[in-house]
Amino acid sequence: MNPTQVVDQAKNKFATALGHFEAELKKLRTGRAHPSMLDSVTVEAYGTPMPLNQVATVTTPEAQLIQISPFDPSNVAAIATAIRNNPSLGLNPTDDGRVIRVPVPPLNEERRRDLAKQVGQKQEECMVSLRGVRHDALDAIAKSKKEKELGEDDAKRLEKQVDDSMNDARGKAEAAARAKEAEIMTI
Repeated sequence: MNPTQVVDQAKNKFATALGHFEAELKKLRTGRAHPSMLDSVTVEAYGTPMPLNQVATVTTPEAQLIQISPFDPSNVAAIATAIRNNPSLGLNPTDDGRVIRVPVPPLNEERRRDLAKQVGQKQEECMVSLRGVRHDALDAIAKSKKEKELGEDDAKRLEKQVDDSMNDARGKAEAAARAKEAEIMTI
């Protein structure tokens, strides 16, 4: 592989890791209802597990309420059960036979602190993945240098590019984590 491709590949992997981290942060609930809170819910419909968004429409008509309208009314009970049985959500849906309503209770102080800890854990997972990408890129550059495909100066320049990309990605992850933590801790 071309050494400059190593840098481009590392940048793409950094972006992918950041995208995954931001998607994970969206799943953490704050005091407000948001349809993406239920993205991780899998419903047993038609004999197979399916993502919730493939069996129903999820909306938020109010700040503290999520409303789910199943495409097929026979899936109402399965959707309600899937949401109720998801321990990371801690939500209790109610249904009227056609529509499922999920009230999102305001967070208490203890739950806010738990969610803030989860943000920290997810940030650390992101950082581990970023460091792994950096390590792989630097190894590839070192291998190219060892095999005389790359001069000393070029290797240092590429290593600096990888480190700069890593620092940029780290800064974005830290900013996203701080913003989410501030959102969670805001009453």
